[in-house]
Amino acid sequence: MKRIIISGGGTGGHIYPAITIYKEIMKQQPDAKVLYVGTEHGLEADLVPKENIDFVTLPVQGLQRKLSLGTLVTMGKTAFSLIKANLIISDFKPDVVIGTGGYVCGPILMAAALRNIPTLIQEQNVIAGITNKILSRFVDIVAVGYNEAAKSFGKAKRVVYTGNPVRPDVLVDSRTEGRQFFGLSDDIFTVLIAGGSRGARTINTAMIDVHKHFKGKPGIKLIHITGNGEYNTVLEQLGIDDGTGLGESSLILPYLHDMPKALAATDLAVFRSGAIGLAELAVRGIPSILVPYPYAAEDHQTYNARIFVQEGAAHMIVDKVLTSHDLIGEIEMFMANRELLAQMGASALRLGKPNAAHDIAELALSIAK
Repeated sequence: MKRIIISGGGTGGHIYPAITIYKEIMKQQPDAKVLYVGTEHGLEADLVPKENIDFVTLPVQGLQRKLSLGTLVTMGKTAFSLIKANLIISDFKPDVVIGTGGYVCGPILMAAALRNIPTLIQEQNVIAGITNKILSRFVDIVAVGYNEAAKSFGKAKRVVYTGNPVRPDVLVDSRTEGRQFFGLSDDIFTVLIAGGSRGARTINTAMIDVHKHFKGKPGIKLIHITGNGEYNTVLEQLGIDDGTGLGESSLILPYLHDMPKALAATDLAVFRSGAIGLAELAVRGIPSILVPYPYAAEDHQTYNARIFVQEGAAHMIVDKVLTSHDLIGEIEMFMANRELLAQMGASALRLGKPNAAHDIAELALSIAK
């Protein structure tokens, strides 16, 4: 029976890949014993226990860039986290340790590497996160989501291009099933607008006049996921009481649990360019208009988007210049040019790595003691 530690924390971009890898490991090694190491206050503290994965925490957080009392407190927590990480390693006795990013990975991966326990990190973005950059000098394998990310790991022992892990249910539904779920006929041009789990204010603001422009127009459906915190504001600005208040042309939702069905039904996406969202668009072959989040670390969303633009799978609009006029023009252009839409979809599909989770799990199990 293999004993495996998985760690990833802070944002969904680190946690969802970890959970997807966990599920694939359990397919390949059903009797494996898995422990997830996260933080007490990160999103993982809510998501991981729901998956019935054993969960423990480390009191670690990111360092501030300037020296302050807060920085000293953080350094103290980091030192304590290293001690606790070693205790976790001693108690659990893992055969391999896997990290998917976030500050919490640092102590547990470092503790494992220094004790010669096999280690693997998975980097989702083109521009690597600082934790993974540091860890890459010590771990056995770096699995990268983009081939272009390899340059960030020049001193790593081994870098493998696997692509980013995509949850299996993204690939389950057919286009017909997705359309039936939303009550859409096949001739309705469907646009999925989403800014991530927390929403994207710039996109939501621009969408106000987009909804108004297409209100009552036949042949189009805008499925707009605002994020929970933005939903009421969007409704107020549109002067409606609920997300169906604009009629058949628009469906506005705070959150969508059935995102795989929305992806299956979609002709065009308006997205941020987080790595996992892009991976899901790619495996479904969905062309996109990307608006990178400008405050992401190292501006990594812009670099992610550029790969899709270079490969002909997406158009990109810079966040600070995004307008309703831009989105209306792009959507109407794609509606009128289905040949371009199909070409971009094919380009997106070529970027997809539907077997990434399988390959990462297989790599991790192959180096387990």
